[in-house]
Amino acid sequence: MKSSKLARWVLAVSLGVATTFTADARADRLRDLVDVVGVRENQLLGYGVITGLNGTGDDVSAPFAMQSLRSLLRRLGVQVDARQLRLRNVAAVVITTNIPPFARAGSKLDITVSSIGNAKSLRGGVLLQTPLRGADRKVYAVAQGSLVLGGFSASGAGAGVQENITTAGRIPGGAIVEREIKTRFSKKDVVTLALRRPSFQTAQRMVDALNAKLGKGAAKAIDGGAVQVRAPRKLRGNPVGLLAKIGQIEVKPSSVARVVINERTGTIVAGGDVRLSPVAIAQGGITISVKETPEVVQPKELADGDTAVVDRTDVDTVEKTPALTYVDGAASLADLAQALSTFGVSPRELASILQALRAAGALRAELIIQ
Repeated sequence: MKSSKLARWVLAVSLGVATTFTADARADRLRDLVDVVGVRENQLLGYGVITGLNGTGDDVSAPFAMQSLRSLLRRLGVQVDARQLRLRNVAAVVITTNIPPFARAGSKLDITVSSIGNAKSLRGGVLLQTPLRGADRKVYAVAQGSLVLGGFSASGAGAGVQENITTAGRIPGGAIVEREIKTRFSKKDVVTLALRRPSFQTAQRMVDALNAKLGKGAAKAIDGGAVQVRAPRKLRGNPVGLLAKIGQIEVKPSSVARVVINERTGTIVAGGDVRLSPVAIAQGGITISVKETPEVVQPKELADGDTAVVDRTDVDTVEKTPALTYVDGAASLADLAQALSTFGVSPRELASILQALRAAGALRAELIIQ
């Protein structure tokens, strides 16, 4: 395979070793590069009560749990004095989920349940019927069911153990869609495709590929982030068939010269289009070692004083002798990775070198610090 058809990435892990990975830069299907404007998910939110907890629910310091339980019992025709309620088996929770496009009444959704009080664990709990509302405050689904947790906790008088989170869990298929959200993604046989990564070059490549498949003038780029497609004569009135056909078209997306640095994990990832101008790099460092040694000091004979403990401080500095390394201006990313790996530096120091190269104008790439 020719090198022009290869894409390269360099990854510096926490050990400070630069490794180059090579992968085939094939074209992607258009459906993996765009979203259809009008076809989207919607977020739903609800507030409910979980029962059946084994003494790990909210206590009296969470008043909304008691209020919710009293309101629930009143709706069921049960009148109860608030002083008679014991809340350790009940917890107030918030339910979240996304309703996908084209969801019909009766479709089931997975939901996430999380405690908003001071419950210790939701293990073994059952969510009571809870309406889920959209941003317009209309009810679109109803949730209910047994909670599944990914962790557990146990404690005794003097010790305890916990694995993962016990105050949040999921209910697979725990919500039923009650109201459909109308989705309109085609207007006068025209659909709009939104690029997930806006790029003028990628948008133009999409237009060229669409026109070659559907006919001249079928597609046009609105800007670097959207492409309009008009259905040809044989697909008019059939937007589903149009999207199914154009989704299989292959387009090679443009790549961006970018270096991502995560200082928390010590990870550095660089894209294949990163280039370096002729530059000389010298890296050195100073290590300062401070050692505290306690010593006992006693007063002289017949002197009026007390024995005391004082600290003796020894400070030692070691400075590395920086080695000057020249990197040719025609270096590829693989050459850059090899040159930087010869320094034997840590990822944090390597990140500093890359930032200095970018500030000097030698590194032709966008730096993203996470």
